[in-house]
Amino acid sequence: MTAIRQLTGRRVWDSRGNPTVEVDVYLENGTMGRAIAPAGASRGEREAIDLRDGGSRLRGKDVRRALDNINGPIAQALIGLDATDQAGADQAMLALDPSPLKDRLGGNATVATSLAVLHAAARDGGKPLWRHVADHYGCAPSLPLPEIQIFGGGAHAGRRVDIQDFMIMVPGAATLDEVMDVTFEVYFAAGDIMARRGKLAGVADEGGWWPVFDSNEEALETLVEAIELAGEKPGERIVISLDVAASEFGRDGRYQLALEDREMDSGALIDMLGGWLDAYPIAAIEDPLGEDDTEGMIAFTRRFGSRVQIIGDDYLVTNAALLDAAAAADACNAVLIKVNQAGTVTESIAAFDAAQKAGWGAVVSARSGETEDVSISHLATGLGGGQLKVGSFQRSERMVKWNECLRIADEIGPGTFVGGAPLAQTWWGKEQA
Repeated sequence: MTAIRQLTGRRVWDSRGNPTVEVDVYLENGTMGRAIAPAGASRGEREAIDLRDGGSRLRGKDVRRALDNINGPIAQALIGLDATDQAGADQAMLALDPSPLKDRLGGNATVATSLAVLHAAARDGGKPLWRHVADHYGCAPSLPLPEIQIFGGGAHAGRRVDIQDFMIMVPGAATLDEVMDVTFEVYFAAGDIMARRGKLAGVADEGGWWPVFDSNEEALETLVEAIELAGEKPGERIVISLDVAASEFGRDGRYQLALEDREMDSGALIDMLGGWLDAYPIAAIEDPLGEDDTEGMIAFTRRFGSRVQIIGDDYLVTNAALLDAAAAADACNAVLIKVNQAGTVTESIAAFDAAQKAGWGAVVSARSGETEDVSISHLATGLGGGQLKVGSFQRSERMVKWNECLRIADEIGPGTFVGGAPLAQTWWGKEQA
């Protein structure tokens, strides 16, 4: 009865107003699972591609080719398979497209299908998705610690500042509700400060404030002010997290900070970021060096890995083999898990398992082009990964995921909230020890 009977792919629209794909998977007993593919603006060169049509129609962004693949060869390969065999369904798609970047079927086609199969299996078993994930993969579920954007930058805000995300985490909170309360105060305090100073240009792609800062460090200074205005002491309940996304402004070990009209090499960038780590309560930093700068990433991890979470995103692209190599070289100590970077649930779980084996942290993450799909709220909880990054505290495609976590909290119980456990070895944890 859990055999897949039908697949239906349709075109829907993401948070940027761009076309994307949604997949319905129907089982023989009528159970249906549904999922939507997100899309990133800042993309690693080695991640699965979104297959788009090109040409002049919809500025080349239409997804009819990806839909043809879903409704054609993917459907033919999956019909009759057991939906509870996630690895089998994913492998059937990989057999159709063994290309590293899924440029034949499209990563948008495979990820939406893979997640829809996962949803269908969970519904057939009468379980919420988070519980199905925990049971299927043998994990201890827990409510993740949110990582929430306050200022957007880089590719998410017209490159008005070079650093892509200025975020906060509240590892000192006892509950997820407390995190939401604290984040509300900091988010709107930051907006008030910016508006008073004429530094506010609107809202960025992921819901954070779109800044008009004169330097990258001004964003950090303003964020600290916002934390204080909210009645908090920076570094106590609240810490800062950065997504540098260095690949967006660097190549071959050279980095161009356009906002400040500065060019620097890897060593200078490491020194600059190290100065920030000394001056501000930064507990996590993502992609501090470019995806092609392994020597820089190793050097950064060697200097700061014992005091801060160093997360590989573009550098690792949710790829277990790349993570194994990075762990062997001591480059990074945590990984960002984006299901659409890998292209299937199974490959994403393989990357998560590799992180667990290496003793690394894992942050389940959304993309800048998002939808109402809440799969990642359940994945982060079911895997017990500890952290979840979905964007900011505004825009419904972001808030729907935080709200889903609050609903899950009612099911799983507030006592499962990690409350900063993944950050025990970070700046925050050491200061409080």
